[in-house]
Amino acid sequence: MSPAAPPSAPPSPSSRPARTSRLLDWRVRFGVLALIWGFSFLFIKVGTEGFAPFQVTFGRLLFGTAVLAVAMAVKRDRLPRGARVWGHLTVAAFLLNALPFSLFAYAELTIPSTLAGICNATTPLWGMLLSLVALSEDRPTRVRAAGLGIGFIGVLTVLGAWQGFSGLDVTGTALALLASFSYAVGWIYVRRTLSDTGVSHLSLAGSQVGLATLQLAVVTPLFTSVPESVEVVPLLAVIALGALGTGYAMLLQYGVVAEVGPTTASMVTYFIPVIATAAGVAVLGEQLAWNTPVGAVIVLAGAALTQTRASRRTAPPSRVDASRRGWGSPLRGKAGTRDGALAGASTPLRAPASHGAGPGPEVQAGHAATGTHP
Repeated sequence: MSPAAPPSAPPSPSSRPARTSRLLDWRVRFGVLALIWGFSFLFIKVGTEGFAPFQVTFGRLLFGTAVLAVAMAVKRDRLPRGARVWGHLTVAAFLLNALPFSLFAYAELTIPSTLAGICNATTPLWGMLLSLVALSEDRPTRVRAAGLGIGFIGVLTVLGAWQGFSGLDVTGTALALLASFSYAVGWIYVRRTLSDTGVSHLSLAGSQVGLATLQLAVVTPLFTSVPESVEVVPLLAVIALGALGTGYAMLLQYGVVAEVGPTTASMVTYFIPVIATAAGVAVLGEQLAWNTPVGAVIVLAGAALTQTRASRRTAPPSRVDASRRGWGSPLRGKAGTRDGALAGASTPLRAPASHGAGPGPEVQAGHAATGTHP
């Protein structure tokens, strides 16, 4: 991904039809992205039928890295430079890829893919809860607090808390929720450390997934052995999981964010559990009790409320205040704050901001800090 470009001039009349065509195209790619990430939980489930969880995770990361490496080579993108950036990318790779991917793979040994997909939707809830402590600029509002409470009521509904969680594998469910929690921690870490690296988003994404692959390459031989036989269907599931869900989907996400901004692109988060549930029931024949879809709707409603932002009415700064802040003059704005860029926002002066701004790994794997890819 390339860094956010400065605002361009208004399109000429001759260029408007092309713009309309692109807008129609992003909707198609948005749907494909939701399908790929929704089916990822099914691919994980099928993959674990022929491989150990660590092997599934290593395979998806390996094929995902291959796709991103090809994309970087085609665009002639360079790898990041500097020990500091690589150090932060190593931590991000663990929190956003190696750890949650492995946890979901182990979770789906004992829980259905539908439940794993719904647990993935709790990431925005964990993210808001953590951001209240870790990010001083995130101030709670009544609506967001209500969303947090509603979301966790939805979690309890999915788990069937009123019947003592009977019939539920507690360990598998806890692992899936821990994977979602790891995503939330990873988003906050990325926001604090990799927002202003000057490196393209594609380069950061490819490097991060590559580092996660190396991490699993070290861990996998220690806990697994080479399979005596390789079944075709699980192998194809792992290839699809990596090449599509971890590689190609990230490229799709980049394109959608670049065209319509991270706020619109983040809406894909709310389609993932719906598709994961439908795929698990239709393809794998998983059973679905009434409380699972009802609880999922409640979770998504709460997650959506946690992403609302209070409107701010800020008076234009005086010329003196503007010069002190380095804006030059009250009529000329500079790029917004780091977190404003994450949401495609601008300064109080309403200077135009480019879509797709923000840290690469956050955009490529988690829709501008509001969600995640499974």
